[in-house]
Amino acid sequence: MNRLMNQMSGKAAPRFTAKQGQYLAFIDAYLRVNRQPPAERDIQRFFGVTPPTVHQMILTLERNGLIRRTSGASRSIEVLVSPEDLPVLQATVQSVKTSVQRY
Repeated sequence: MNRLMNQMSGKAAPRFTAKQGQYLAFIDAYLRVNRQPPAERDIQRFFGVTPPTVHQMILTLERNGLIRRTSGASRSIEVLVSPEDLPVLQATVQSVKTSVQRY
């Protein structure tokens, strides 16, 4: 629907992958709820990925012009995609690891 509306208005849809869209949607949602952008650790916790994975995604989003950061400032991520062009944030399912043996 958003794509159709963007075509009708002459506005090009932002170009990002599904995974990039989820990161953008998370950053946007986190900012709305917490009134400050997430730290990379917050993103890592939500997606259940490693710190280098998050950092590389942040660099990619910035390189592609989808976010902006202030050098040397923590929690400075700003999403440059309009909220109506962001996908719906999907809940991630993380498996719980336990050392207890199942019977």
